[in-house]
Amino acid sequence: MITIISIILLIAIVAVLFVNLSPQFGANPSKEKVLQYEKLDYFENGKFSNLMPTNMDMDFTEAIKMLPEFFKNDPTRRPDFELPIEYRDSLELVNKDHPTRLVWFGHSSFLLQIDGKTILIDPMFSEVPSPHPLLGKKRYSKELPIEVEKLPQIDMIIMSHDHYDHLDYESIQKLKGKTKSFYMPLGMGAHFEDWGVDSTKIHELGWWDEIQADGLLLALTPARHFSGRGLNNRFSTLWGSWVIRGESDNIFFSGDSGYGPHFKQIGEKYGPFNFAMMECGQYNERWTDIHMVPEETAQAAKDIRAKTFMPIHWAAFTLAMHSWTDPVERVIAKAKEINQPVYVPEIGEFIELDKNLETERKWWLEPKALPNSMISNK
Repeated sequence: MITIISIILLIAIVAVLFVNLSPQFGANPSKEKVLQYEKLDYFENGKFSNLMPTNMDMDFTEAIKMLPEFFKNDPTRRPDFELPIEYRDSLELVNKDHPTRLVWFGHSSFLLQIDGKTILIDPMFSEVPSPHPLLGKKRYSKELPIEVEKLPQIDMIIMSHDHYDHLDYESIQKLKGKTKSFYMPLGMGAHFEDWGVDSTKIHELGWWDEIQADGLLLALTPARHFSGRGLNNRFSTLWGSWVIRGESDNIFFSGDSGYGPHFKQIGEKYGPFNFAMMECGQYNERWTDIHMVPEETAQAAKDIRAKTFMPIHWAAFTLAMHSWTDPVERVIAKAKEINQPVYVPEIGEFIELDKNLETERKWWLEPKALPNSMISNK
């Protein structure tokens, strides 16, 4: 009995030390900033809140019951073949004499090049979306389209919220020295300052705030979600979606969000958009208020008045119980039903907005022989 108690205490001590000493958890906003947030309509009792009632209830008993289902060995929840990846060369990314284009890294991470600027959106480049590699499941792809170290200088990083599958400590450590500025929702700057980013480079926005950033209009728009990286700081930072408007292109990035009237409000204020990246994956009937199901994703794209949208938040990690191809199959079917153009690029492919975006093949259903141009250049 003494041995068992000792082991339990040791585990508890290690857990407490890990949470309090590990840099991955970041930091909480200062008391001075919290006092400023109190003036906002969507901040109360020390927490940010959604614009509409949002069910976040999942008691301990229900969470425990869900664990066996989540860790079930279901082969449909990840690919059984190597996903096709187009590998990018650092030299082609340095060239800025081209129309607006994006590169998708899978899940919700993008490189965007617009009006001569190079931007990263939610750069999560590690293998596991968690504070420690042993606490999560690995990325589907063994490699990224380009290694983080080979990326060119980054003009700005844009963040949607602070969850581990979007904000990654290791990635920021590799990127902070080559990034000019960072844009994020309120409160998130505490993480970046704790991780050694110069505070003069950090720009925090509230919902509907706009900022001129190196010739681009950036606007943080609402999302229906939540935040938190530790055990007791849920809702301590804000979450949101982004409008990125350049000289000729208007782009929307949804971040994570449940469906709601905010999409129509965004479309009315900032639309139409010629391209939108819309959350579509890691959903479940238990948390439909904070993650859209695919049919809602297609409708949300129509609400914001998107000429074309692509489903994101899938094809990299298993964070829910549905099959890994369920998001893309369902969203394509719904988009066709409501006559909403949808585009599903391969990971690493150049998404060139001056071209007619059409999905060439259902690459998520079967592997293909990789030509020399798609062989890793490591």
